[in-house]
Amino acid sequence: MTIEEAKNIKLEDYLHSLGYNPVKRQGMNLWYKSPFREEADASFKVNTEINKWYDFGLGKGGNILTLASVLYCSESLPYILHQIEEQAPHICPVSFSFQKQSPTEPSFQRMEVKSLESPVLLSYLRERGINTELAKRECCEVHFENNGKHYYAVGFPNVRGGYEIRNKYFKGCIAPKDISHIRHTNRQNEVCYVFEGFMDYLSFLTLRLDSCPQYPEFDKQDYMVLNSVSNVSKALYPLGNYLRIHCFFDNDRAGMEAILQIRKEYGSTINIRDASHLYSGCKDLNEYLCKRNPLREKKFIQTSVPKKSKGRSL
Repeated sequence: MTIEEAKNIKLEDYLHSLGYNPVKRQGMNLWYKSPFREEADASFKVNTEINKWYDFGLGKGGNILTLASVLYCSESLPYILHQIEEQAPHICPVSFSFQKQSPTEPSFQRMEVKSLESPVLLSYLRERGINTELAKRECCEVHFENNGKHYYAVGFPNVRGGYEIRNKYFKGCIAPKDISHIRHTNRQNEVCYVFEGFMDYLSFLTLRLDSCPQYPEFDKQDYMVLNSVSNVSKALYPLGNYLRIHCFFDNDRAGMEAILQIRKEYGSTINIRDASHLYSGCKDLNEYLCKRNPLREKKFIQTSVPKKSKGRSL
């Protein structure tokens, strides 16, 4: 994708493909709740005439390239264009009816959450190398309507009641967007494994279960899924409760910058490990899973299983 091709994409269509819809219109301006943080009132504006945005809370704005730069925490133009191009198949022109929409209404209508049972969705997960029994435990099936059309996808809940949603043809979220934190309230773990997206989290569980089925402790670990590296700032406070953090981010600049941000916050007090070398040569952990090699998997499990500390099994 070229710079001009990216700039020709309407911002409202791009935001809609990511799961963000405006809450009101004022002339040529569409107002959104900011995709960068939690807020009660909309402070993110898109001018549809000049196709530019401005976030009043951030004090920053620009075109689709600057928006993607903030969303993906990267200033690398090739990476930003790649991310926009990956989302491009899901971008289609949309129209919004504000007469029937209020700031408190969800982006999607008639949403129904049920157990993950769809053969189509389970087949999609198997294509991604995911153990479907694990997926049934960790995920759900979300049905919803948008512009009068019915959709369904694999859903992964976050801490604020929103969902990351995926199917073979769609990648987005049902707001509010936030991190997912999987922890065990009956024990205080010292270690947290952090992933960029939930497909990487499911890939990790699949690798560990397939390569070490006798190992019971993976079910007792604490995990965190950012659901986008743009959420790393939301993860900093809860990560402060751990002594060791293992980061399984993408092998790209955005992943590196996310780890740097965590190290900047806690580098002197918490042992922070970049585990991306375990799947070097692959974009992310799911690609590593899909290209699985028994010898590499054995090494992966040996180095990713936490060591036991005195008096506590991790």
